[in-house]
Amino acid sequence: MLSTDHVGAVFFDVDGTLVPGTSSSAYLAAFLGHLDELTAAEDAYARGDMDNRRVSELDAKGWAGVPEEHVPGRLEGLPLVLGITETVSWCRRNGLVPVLATLAWSPVGSYLTDRFGFHAFSGPRLETVGNRYTGRVAHHFDGYDKRDFALAQARALGLAPGSCGAVGDSRSDLPLFASVALSVAFNASAGAREAANVSVESGDLRDTLPALSRLRARL
Repeated sequence: MLSTDHVGAVFFDVDGTLVPGTSSSAYLAAFLGHLDELTAAEDAYARGDMDNRRVSELDAKGWAGVPEEHVPGRLEGLPLVLGITETVSWCRRNGLVPVLATLAWSPVGSYLTDRFGFHAFSGPRLETVGNRYTGRVAHHFDGYDKRDFALAQARALGLAPGSCGAVGDSRSDLPLFASVALSVAFNASAGAREAANVSVESGDLRDTLPALSRLRARL
């Protein structure tokens, strides 16, 4: 439940941030049988040779025919960094609303929101018909959409961007990093580290708390 005395918000990325060393899409692609194709596409995206829209379309094809109910159970084994529960709890105790700002598919955002108590989540959506995925994208989502989602969430919470922080790791986080008061590069690419206010290398999300504490102290 959202406290009425919140003073700020923190937007957390998923792939490469909460999910270390891989992506939730790659984890699910291994189960669905198209990991090699997705890995090549994600590598091309990381090099700047492919845009997020094309990666999403290629990934979505591997979901064709899969029943929606088969996915949540698979996500229980999703690799995650330590300290998510404790970091979300700390944010809520300190009046910072924890939100997922991510390009992960909506079933992933929904699962993590329910499991850890995030306030809301963003992300692209897969098309479904009759409770099965069709292999097509219903709604695309990129790094600028992530920024716009976060700023809309802030407005809905009655907050200015100067009361918000972001924790992320890659190119898709840069528009959001440039729009909030505090940006934390967590196990991040060189570009994200350069753009961020703070850089943290750790397997435990709680190691971002000193930076988040400084944001809280300013509010």
